[in-house]
Amino acid sequence: MEVYKGEKKRLYLEKNSIAPLFSFQVEDFMEVHEYQRDEWIIREGMRPDFLFYVMEGKAKIYVSHQNGKVSLINFINANDFIGEMELLNDVYYTKGIQALTKTICFALPVHRYCTQLLDDAKFLRELTKFLSVKATFMAAKYSQSLAFPLENRLADFILQTADEGIYKEKHVTVCDYLGVSYRHLLHVLTKFCENNYLQKEGRSYRIKQSHVLYELAEALKNK
Repeated sequence: MEVYKGEKKRLYLEKNSIAPLFSFQVEDFMEVHEYQRDEWIIREGMRPDFLFYVMEGKAKIYVSHQNGKVSLINFINANDFIGEMELLNDVYYTKGIQALTKTICFALPVHRYCTQLLDDAKFLRELTKFLSVKATFMAAKYSQSLAFPLENRLADFILQTADEGIYKEKHVTVCDYLGVSYRHLLHVLTKFCENNYLQKEGRSYRIKQSHVLYELAEALKNK
């Protein structure tokens, strides 16, 4: 993880701003953090010291179960908050959040801004909208698992998790997230390769026809 300093921080703040989300000045103590793929933004069970706002990149949210199984439960994209539930709830159990691509976040120190954030009606309105969209997405994800074949859902998953055209998520993680059998997943991946949507490269897959995957994934959004 890199924390931008000096001129690099100043230039990034000049080109990017989240001031419209707040009624008070946040940039005096705000940090800019950059994470590379697979770096942890928040480790599971550890309360974050920052409220993050994602400017660039993507991340994954994981949760561990008592039986030792680890599940992927959601994705984080640009313009999403990280750590908002911990800000709102002192006893919230923190999930693990891992960068999926290079990810750049604004980081607001919670110890310094907590009271101002919770008293800021403008910020709370933005946070309410974000949480509403998040809840709607989770409900839609469940309905999609019943209404659409794996081809559509896998295409969407591949596009969400690919980094610079390379898809390399573990099959067991995908099976758990999409609610399908290992055999069914391999069957559809093989079909995608035969149709030249993907090209297998070792344990990874290179996207060859992204427009076809987008067409398959778009069906989920038009439901």
